Amino acid sequence: MRKVDIRRWGLGLCLAWVGALCSAQTYPSKPIKVVVGYAAGGAVDIVARTVGQSLSNSMGQPLVVENKPGAGTNIAVKSVIAADPDGYTLMMAANALAANMSLYKPAPFDAERDLVPVSMIGRVPVVIATGAQSGIGSLSKLLEMGRNKAVPLSFASPGNGSTPHMAVELFARAAGISLQHVPYRGGSPAITDTIGGQVPLVAVNALEVLPHARSGKLKVLAVLSPNRTSNFPDVPTIAESGFPGFEASVWYGLVAPAATPKPIVQKLHAEVQKALQTQEVRDRMTAVGGEVVPASAEQFGALIRSERLRYEKLVREANIQPD
Repeated sequence: MRKVDIRRWGLGLCLAWVGALCSAQTYPSKPIKVVVGYAAGGAVDIVARTVGQSLSNSMGQPLVVENKPGAGTNIAVKSVIAADPDGYTLMMAANALAANMSLYKPAPFDAERDLVPVSMIGRVPVVIATGAQSGIGSLSKLLEMGRNKAVPLSFASPGNGSTPHMAVELFARAAGISLQHVPYRGGSPAITDTIGGQVPLVAVNALEVLPHARSGKLKVLAVLSPNRTSNFPDVPTIAESGFPGFEASVWYGLVAPAATPKPIVQKLHAEVQKALQTQEVRDRMTAVGGEVVPASAEQFGALIRSERLRYEKLVREANIQPD
């Protein structure tokens, strides 16, 4: 009797694998939805639409971006976790996927259990900028002022627990300086008040600061990527300014519900890798201040895991609370 049960179990497993393989061969047969946990027009949305257009062309089906902002992207993440694991609902995720597991209590989800990494897409560095009239003309001046713990220098960010907020908290600890966080509801109002002089510094991703830096309204003091960016070639990195090994970037990648058949995940991964090699996608990523980062699904999963641990430590030590 036991042998029969084992055979039936094995047969069922084989049939399930064959079914998944057949499904992958005909996939996709309808439009694919890519959920974005931010409003349209932001960095994650632009990356999703850029990659989505390339995948639409190569896979023969539309990739429809669905914006679901709210609760620090938790609404979007939960909708993807609850979706049918058939490859037709994906998410363009960013750092919040790793940070929110520590930031929110209780943890709203377990990314390693509830989702499967499909492919890393790229990175956009976080930058620290100041208003043109602030009098903070360099990173060394920021450090000098930041050491005056009696009068903490303040910085604006897109919100509590946002990637730029976390990045500057990490930098302040590495530099031994005091910086007072002023959270906003998005990068745009944070930038507006910095330009207006209400706050001396702002931390945002390179995409959002680029037009204001080009117009001269903002001065970028440092980029938090390992290497200088082509959009700000004269701006030093934090690493070359005396903090080797330090970096903080906004990263992007596609994830799917955990039970999505492996052959479909592999097919999606292969298509994304092809898209990342096209000049159009590379140029578009460069235009928004970022870079394409081809990587295996396993490497992307390892990044999510390592980021989760890094944010867990920072949230605990700095007592960071969500908005």
